Amino acid sequence: MPEITVYLLLMLFFAAFVAGFIDSIAGGGGMITVPAMLIAGFSPIQTLGTNKLQSLFGSGSATLAYSRGGHVSLGTQLPMAAMSALGSALGAAITTYVPGYVLQALMPLLLIAIALYFGFKPAISDSDRHQRLTPFLFGLTIVPLIGFYDGVFGPGTGSFFMLAFVMLAGFGLLKATAHTKMLNFASNIGAFCIFAFSGVILWKTGLVMGVGQFLGAQAGSRFAMRNGAKIIRPLLVVTCIALAIRLLADPVNPVRVWLGF
Repeated sequence: MPEITVYLLLMLFFAAFVAGFIDSIAGGGGMITVPAMLIAGFSPIQTLGTNKLQSLFGSGSATLAYSRGGHVSLGTQLPMAAMSALGSALGAAITTYVPGYVLQALMPLLLIAIALYFGFKPAISDSDRHQRLTPFLFGLTIVPLIGFYDGVFGPGTGSFFMLAFVMLAGFGLLKATAHTKMLNFASNIGAFCIFAFSGVILWKTGLVMGVGQFLGAQAGSRFAMRNGAKIIRPLLVVTCIALAIRLLADPVNPVRVWLGF
């Protein structure tokens, strides 16, 4: 493990602030903080555990901001949040048994598909639309499934929640963004509890980054509430494409290995 210097903490604080800002609007903040910690010299398991700690501050901060803005009711969403946390805890508990290469291969393709959906579907706005699943069925199936993915792997969880809320729950983009943050906060809690029990979290680093996440998420959520779909939609498309490129740029990504690149 590297020496934890003031300079290192400042760099990680800045990375967390940027991640919190982007994540509060379009998701994908983990693709900034996870590489930052790996580059700093933390082990993969320390990085995953510490990332969940600092992510709690960002997703929690954004959830509070959207709630105060009247875009999400915390009380009525608690059952869905509980299912998200349960799915994430289960995913984190069995993460060593899941074939990670399958997720690594599917992730870029799924993110590109999400970017194409939001980029070319003209009717997406802040207005609600036709609901394909009842809230009960949505919370019982889709929510714990995405939460499970967050516990196992993580990157892109916010984008997947956003897509599910728009396509299946019939939410407008701003409402989907607000509810995504609450369920992402819950999934972070579930995985965090497992990692904390395993003793792999670097608390000082995680708490410093958590402050950066909190401030970045406050700024990002306020920016999203002022601008609505006109900023959420393009940023979501750009974020998904950037995440896909970032994953495909990894020389050990299974897609590159299979294609011989």
